[in-house]
Amino acid sequence: MNEWEWELLEAKSPIDCVEIAGVQVRVGDRVRLRPRKGGDVMDLALAGQIATIEAIEQDYEGKSHVCVVLDDDPGRDLGLLRQPGHRFFFSPEEVEPLAPGETQQKPVAQKPVMLIAGIGNIFLGDDGFGVEVVRRLSGSKFPQGVRVADFGIRGFDLSYALQDGYETTILIDAYPRGGAPGTVYVVEPDLKNLASAESQGAAAIETHGMDPIKVLRLAASMGGPLKRVLLVGCEPATLGGEDGHMGLSEPVEKAVDEAVKRIEALVTKITNGDWPLATTG
Repeated sequence: MNEWEWELLEAKSPIDCVEIAGVQVRVGDRVRLRPRKGGDVMDLALAGQIATIEAIEQDYEGKSHVCVVLDDDPGRDLGLLRQPGHRFFFSPEEVEPLAPGETQQKPVAQKPVMLIAGIGNIFLGDDGFGVEVVRRLSGSKFPQGVRVADFGIRGFDLSYALQDGYETTILIDAYPRGGAPGTVYVVEPDLKNLASAESQGAAAIETHGMDPIKVLRLAASMGGPLKRVLLVGCEPATLGGEDGHMGLSEPVEKAVDEAVKRIEALVTKITNGDWPLATTG
């Protein structure tokens, strides 16, 4: 399948199910791959592999295609960030529903339910706060389903990541509010007003820029099911000035450890079902 065909396929609406060998299969069902002889060499290399159906879609000619992710693929839990390199499309005739006794032989990898995203520009002084906090958090032990990632200034990447339907997203960034430098805040943005009249047309963001609110607006405009979003921010002392500056100021550097502890506590509360109300300070 060439790039043009793949883009057309992505533009089609998914369908609920498809009948294979007299069996109705749906998204989430596991199948064995049986690529046709003489087909693509990459597809043939997957013969006999067990995979999970991620989507059932139609191409520009109305033909059904089964989109699968291999059970043994270590990158299968990366959500939209793994497209298209970790997804494979087969015709219904090239997949075989598993027998009832086989369907539970291997547990399906858990989809991440929480995203912790560090954002900011390390060349603009304290704007690198979120990047440093995520670097420290990479050594923390979180429950399965919690994903920690450094997005830096890659606003589009974060917007696409938010399409994965996380139950909770924690954004970490410098957050000027007029307080003393190094003050750590935990706030909950008002997601209901992202599409308000004053924000219409403001979803576009710079490819190499990062504004958390604009990123959320863009993600919402793309259909992303934004649920819980928290912003863990720190009052900056300096944003680098005209010439820029690498490294955090002393008060913000000291605040990194506090932010790490507060985020770890938030993750524990949320995963235990003790959801805190929006707080500040």
